[in-house]
Amino acid sequence: MLRYTLMRLGIFAGCLVVVWGLVYSGVVPRGLGSSNGMWMILLALLISAPISFVALRGERDRASQKIAPKVDRMRANLQAGLQASQSQEDVADDTARAQGQTS
Repeated sequence: MLRYTLMRLGIFAGCLVVVWGLVYSGVVPRGLGSSNGMWMILLALLISAPISFVALRGERDRASQKIAPKVDRMRANLQAGLQASQSQEDVADDTARAQGQTS
């Protein structure tokens, strides 16, 4: 997962450098007033997202294969805990109803 994140950051940094060069060479318009930095970051994000989606598909699949068993295990533990809690509530409810009927 760290490898995927670093690769994604690398693609973003490369796009930011390209956008910076295009803005300062006048090919791409500058932002309004002091928003030039934010303009370049947003433009770099917009460009890097589809590039990352296509270029890092294999790395994303490998990362998801590592994460999927952990997520499944956590989901199973959560469901077991919910079932145990639900059965405790059922027992408490049955006990309360039984006590209410005998009084």
